[in-house]
Amino acid sequence: MSGKTERAETAVLLFDGAMGTYYASMPGRAEARCELANLERPQEVLAVHRAYLEAGCRAIRTNTFDVGGELCADPETARRIVEAGCRIALEAAAPYDAVVFADLGPAPRDEARTPEEIYGLEASWFLEAGVSHFVLETLPTDDGVAAFARTLKARRPDAYLLVSFAVGADGMTREGMSGKAMYARVGALPEVDAVGFNCMSGPFHLLQYIRTLPPTAKPLSVMPNAGYPTVLGRRVVYHGKPAYFAEQLAEMAGAGAGILGGCCGTTPDHIAAAAAALAGVPVGKPAVRIRPRSGTAAAAEPGSNAFRDKLETGRRVIAVELDPPADDRVSDFLDGVRTLRDAGADAVTISDCPIGRPRADSSLLACRIRRELGVEPLPHMTCRDRNLNATKALLLGLAMEGVHNVLLVTGDPIPSEDRDEVKSVFNFNSRKLIRYVHALGETVLSVPFQIFGALNVNARNFDVQLRLAQEKEAAGAAGFLTQPVHSQMAADNLQRARETLRGKLLGGIFPIVSYRNACFLNNEVTGVYVPDEVAELYRDKDREAAEDLAVTLALETAARIAPYTDGLYLMTPFRRVGLMTRILDGLRRENL
Repeated sequence: MSGKTERAETAVLLFDGAMGTYYASMPGRAEARCELANLERPQEVLAVHRAYLEAGCRAIRTNTFDVGGELCADPETARRIVEAGCRIALEAAAPYDAVVFADLGPAPRDEARTPEEIYGLEASWFLEAGVSHFVLETLPTDDGVAAFARTLKARRPDAYLLVSFAVGADGMTREGMSGKAMYARVGALPEVDAVGFNCMSGPFHLLQYIRTLPPTAKPLSVMPNAGYPTVLGRRVVYHGKPAYFAEQLAEMAGAGAGILGGCCGTTPDHIAAAAAALAGVPVGKPAVRIRPRSGTAAAAEPGSNAFRDKLETGRRVIAVELDPPADDRVSDFLDGVRTLRDAGADAVTISDCPIGRPRADSSLLACRIRRELGVEPLPHMTCRDRNLNATKALLLGLAMEGVHNVLLVTGDPIPSEDRDEVKSVFNFNSRKLIRYVHALGETVLSVPFQIFGALNVNARNFDVQLRLAQEKEAAGAAGFLTQPVHSQMAADNLQRARETLRGKLLGGIFPIVSYRNACFLNNEVTGVYVPDEVAELYRDKDREAAEDLAVTLALETAARIAPYTDGLYLMTPFRRVGLMTRILDGLRRENL
């Protein structure tokens, strides 16, 4: 390690502040790409570097944060941006004996290259330009970091690598990853020299967050935003004051941070105030203040999740889906839940605005049936209708009400005629949402959620479904509810799932109630396949005869898939609770 960088281990190494937001605040530059300024306005970039250095920082980042996006679109321009950015930063740093760090933001999604390949190509340009210190910053995941770190140190053993994750006040990234978990994983890599956090959070919340971190031998880096943004007209503005920012950074040094700096909204004034506040401040040891997992002892008792307890002891379970009402009259729904409970259902599942149509909220209904009826609910939660804040708020509410099972799905799209007025909100896909909820259980919740995912056994390319299911398991899914089984193909796919997946499997059964119903399912409901020969069985049957047939077929299917499942997921057609009680009675008689 170079002598300059050793300061990170013996005293506070103060970085610069934000290049992007500071450059955008300059007259006429609000809409400009600051990285392109390396080529088009190099003197302006040089002036920004010098302003931070004059303010007292002793490490600056090249103006290359978003060069990965340029790399995927125009590699030659990306290379020129890097070369110019290095030349400008080295020129600025030389009179101040400051360290220049190559600044790499998150790797863009690129079908042709993996994250480590993108980082590696960028790094080769920086090394050729004479920069051997690197900061990977504002990362939402640690994808590719370990591989890149090994490659970098193999090529340049004296290279210095700082890895910094972007977490919100809750310690979670926008990809649903736990910052604490990634901090531990990356901090354990021998090829990584320092690890920490930047962006997304203001100084107060990052200070509180680092106080929960366990000790590490690696330098801890913290570079918060100036505060939280507001929008004035068409501009994003940060109002965090330099004096307050500096006070918080001084406390971070006392809590163990050896590398400090600023992110969005910070200016040379913020860094000047920080330099003054940090003068003579010794670096403390990281404070170990892990939040205790106590407070609600009753919630943590083994019996707090009867549905999970039954599954984990190897007993078969039955979850019955009952659609929520489309109006505010809930009595029929509650009566149906009560009947299903008395007939032997272990849990009642509630869909979340099925087929993209508004219905009573599944989570609110889940809380009510658990509180009033003592029924174990399994609400569905889609990625479609809520952003990150709304999702977390709802999950916390569920946990407070003792609801600890949830099915996480992407969600049916909004019907096309509604799209001009009703917009989808996809902050996640189902895999990322599963990972996010699993991480909440490790960092925030007293009792973690038992997370289920969906598995489409009717997919033509079931290999893809198995791969996605394995990704869901890796993210934290404990089991799967499958689409309804009506064909031998679906049963065979369920057997393959049993052989491939580790989690619990609840085989889907949807009792068809008429020929028309079979045709509708086959043609208008995604993920359902009803063979023609099954549909034909219902042709010309009246309601009574069709329901008799539905019971028979449901019991036959349950027996067929029993060897490959840990229980059943029954879907109630048209809220025909009486039909479901007949099926539940038959399952009990047949010991299925």
